Amino acid sequence: MKIKIIQHEPWLDGGEYIDWAKRNNHQLFIVKCFNHEQIPDEVDTDMLLVLGGPQNPATTKEECPIFDAAKEKALIKKYIDSGKIVIGSCLGAQLIGEALGAKYLHSPFAEIGYVKGILTKEGKNDEFLNHFPDELLIGEWHHDMPGLTLDTKILMESEGCPRQIVRFGKYVYGFQTHIELNHQSIINGIKNSDDLQTTNSPYMNTVEELMAFDTSIMNKCLSDFLDRISQDYLQNK
Repeated sequence: MKIKIIQHEPWLDGGEYIDWAKRNNHQLFIVKCFNHEQIPDEVDTDMLLVLGGPQNPATTKEECPIFDAAKEKALIKKYIDSGKIVIGSCLGAQLIGEALGAKYLHSPFAEIGYVKGILTKEGKNDEFLNHFPDELLIGEWHHDMPGLTLDTKILMESEGCPRQIVRFGKYVYGFQTHIELNHQSIINGIKNSDDLQTTNSPYMNTVEELMAFDTSIMNKCLSDFLDRISQDYLQNK
């Protein structure tokens, strides 16, 4: 498959999303917003993957010149209307909701580190997600969460955030959780983000806890999800 990735922040580089794509020999086209690369207008890949970042959907170009929320939402909507796979991670999940008319919200609690994600009934029955265990330790690095349309299904929640994974449509998923984080991602986050010093929340890990966490189980769950959704898409393309 051809996969277009929108990357907002150098250290949030896609982690397991990128590793999965390379293992499967998919073609990657990465738009590096932090290098002032422009958001394209056309739908020319099978999948659009919108990664996280320190911005939120209300961040203006005056506040952050490298971030153009309007153009990203327009591209997301075009991909959804074209029946392509669209996956949003953190900020990306919030932008998908906004592209569909659902305003993002502040999460009840900020979460940084690892929390227990709990599958909902909808999650247990989701065709691409039902291989997840009922409870799974998942990575977090966020303050906000996606809005919901009338058709959105909540697939996973946590104590601190009720919208960890949501399904907006057949091939359209929002992962508020950073289930893609690997050990190197965590090291880069600790080095490059000030959230650990500026955030006060009961749902935070220490640096030592972050460094000790084994990401392999959640990464495998994400990889299997990507296998399932991509295979179904290609069979029905």
